[in-house]
Amino acid sequence: MLDNWRNFFFVAFDPGGFVSIDKPPLGFWLQAASAKIFGFTPFSIFLPQALAGVLSVLLLYHLVRRHFGVVAGLLAALALAISPISVVTNRNNTIDSTLVLVMLLGAWAVLRAAETGKLRWLLLCAVFAGLGFNIKMLEAYLVVPAYGLLYLLAAPRRIRVRIVHLAVAALLMLTISLSWAVAVDLTPAASRPYVGSSQDNSEVSLALGYNGIQRLLGQFGFGRGNASSTSGNTTGQFPPAGAGSGTFNGRNFPQPGAGGSGQTPQGFGNGGGGNGGGMFNTGNPGLLRLFNEPLGGQIVWLLPMALLGMLALAWQRRPRFREDRQQQSLILWGTWLLTMAVFFSVATFFHQYYLSTLAPAICALFGIGVVVMWQDYRRSGWRGWLLPLALLLTALEQIHIIVSNPSWGTWLIPLIAIPCALAAAVLFAARLMPRLRLNARILAPTLCVGLLALMLTSAVWSTIPVLADEASSLPVAGASGQSGVGLGGRGSADTALIRYLEAHRGSAKYLVAVASSNQADAIILETNQPVMAMGGFSGSDPILTTAQLAALVKNGTVRYFLLNGSGGGGPGGGQSTLISWITQHGTVVSSSQWQSSSSSGSGQLYEITSVS
Repeated sequence: MLDNWRNFFFVAFDPGGFVSIDKPPLGFWLQAASAKIFGFTPFSIFLPQALAGVLSVLLLYHLVRRHFGVVAGLLAALALAISPISVVTNRNNTIDSTLVLVMLLGAWAVLRAAETGKLRWLLLCAVFAGLGFNIKMLEAYLVVPAYGLLYLLAAPRRIRVRIVHLAVAALLMLTISLSWAVAVDLTPAASRPYVGSSQDNSEVSLALGYNGIQRLLGQFGFGRGNASSTSGNTTGQFPPAGAGSGTFNGRNFPQPGAGGSGQTPQGFGNGGGGNGGGMFNTGNPGLLRLFNEPLGGQIVWLLPMALLGMLALAWQRRPRFREDRQQQSLILWGTWLLTMAVFFSVATFFHQYYLSTLAPAICALFGIGVVVMWQDYRRSGWRGWLLPLALLLTALEQIHIIVSNPSWGTWLIPLIAIPCALAAAVLFAARLMPRLRLNARILAPTLCVGLLALMLTSAVWSTIPVLADEASSLPVAGASGQSGVGLGGRGSADTALIRYLEAHRGSAKYLVAVASSNQADAIILETNQPVMAMGGFSGSDPILTTAQLAALVKNGTVRYFLLNGSGGGGPGGGQSTLISWITQHGTVVSSSQWQSSSSSGSGQLYEITSVS
C-alpha cells in the first residue's frame, strides 16, 4: 500500500496490486499513514490501534461520567483499560480497536442528538457509523440499533420529525458506507486488484456476503467450489501487474489482513483457547454461549454485574426518556449490549477478538451498575439486595470460566472467591442486622475489596501479553493467546528461494506465483516484490482462469510458481484446476537449486517459460 496511490486506495495485498485485502480501507489507511510517517515497523503499524484503545478509554470515561458521576466513569474506564480482549486487540494489527473508537464517537454524537433534538448531531452520528462501515463493514452496524432507538425514544421532537431525521441520517450513513465500495466496483476490473475473498470481484457483494450475512450463517470461503476453469472468472478479465518499487525490508513482520505461511490460521477449528469447538473456536450457538468457554473467557468477566446494574437502573424509576439523561444512557448501552449479545450468541463465523466491540457496553454498564446499586443499597427496598447478589453471581461466573478452562489460572479462584464472599457477607449482614450500624466508611471499602477481586483476572491477563511482548495474528485473550509470535518473530521466507527467484526471474513482473496470500506474505515482507496470490487469502477466490494464466505466462508477467501440494492455501484448497495446469505445463526446479536445508518440505517450485 505504501508503494503507490493505486495500491493505497484499493488496499492491495501485494506490491503488484493483484488482489486486495478482504476488508474496507479506513483502518489500513491509518496504518499506512503511520508507516509513512514513522517507517515500516511493528511500532508504526500497531500505533493507530494503540492510540484508538487509549482514546476509547478516555471517551468512555467522559460518556459515563456525564450522567453518572466520576466514580462510575472511572470504574467503566478502568474496566475497559484492563479488558483482556481489548488489550490484546489494541496491541495488534487487526483494526477492531479503531472500530470501537468510531462506535464510541457515534455514541457521543447520538447522546448529544438525543439531548438537543438537533439534526446536525444525528448526522454526525451517521457519519461515524458510515466510517465504521469502512473499517469493518457490517460489523459496524451492530451498534446502529442503539443509536436509532435512543434518538427515536428520547429526542425532544415530535415523533414525525424524529422519524424524518432518522431517515435522513440513514441515507447519509448508507451513502458514506457504500461510497468506497461503489467507487471500487465502478472501476474497470483490469485497472484495480481483484476484490479478495469475493466470488464475483465486487466490494458491495463482499460487504453483503462474506463480510455480511455469511458472518451470521457461517458460510466460509475455504473449500467452496473452484471456479478456476476456462469459464470460471465472472469478470472475464484479470488485473494487470502494478508498480511496486519500494526499498524497505519488512523481515519477520506481521502482515495486516493475512495470517500464517500456508498453514491453517490460528484459532481455526479447535485452535485458540478453551475446548468449545466451532469455527475459530467460538463454541456452539446458544443462549448461554457468552457465559461458557471458549467465548466466556474473552468477555464475560464483568457481564453479570453489568446485567444486574442495567436491571437496577431500569427499575429505579418510571420511564421518562425525553427528560431523564440516565435513562437515555440506559437505552444506549443496554441496546448496544443486548444487540451484540444476541448476534454473538447465534452467529457462526467470526473471530473471538470481534468481541472487543462488546466490551464498551459491558464496561459502561459495570461502572453505572456499581454506582446505581450502591445508591439502592443505602436505601430501603428490594433493590438494595442486588449489590451483594451481583458480587456473588459475578464471582461465581468467573470461577466457572476458570474451572472450565484451568489455563486461566486456578490460583486465581481463592483470590476471587474469598474477598467477594466476605464483601457480600458484610453487605448482607448490614442490611439484615441494622443494629450493627455498619456505616459507609466500613461498607464502601468492603465493596472496593470485592470489586478489586472481580477485576483481578482481567488485570492479570491484560498484563501478561504486555510483559511477554507478544502479538499473534488472531488475538485471543488468556493463556491460549500467548501462543502467538513476538512483535517481530513471524516466520520468514526461505532466503535461498528468494536469491534464486531474484536471480532467475528475468523481466517477469511477479517474483513468483503461489496459491494463496498465506504463502505470499512472508516473501512479500522479505522482498517487497510483487507476488501473485492466485486464489487470494483463502486460496479459493476465482481470480484467474487457466486461459488467463496462460496469457500471463505467454507475455512474461509470471514465470515461477511455488506450490505447496494442497490445492490452495486455505484449509479447503480451491485452486486445483490452476495447479493441475501448472504441473502439466511447468518444469520442476530441483530443490537443491532453491531450497535451504532448514526449509525442507516447503513445496515444489515450477518454471514455465512458454505455452504451446
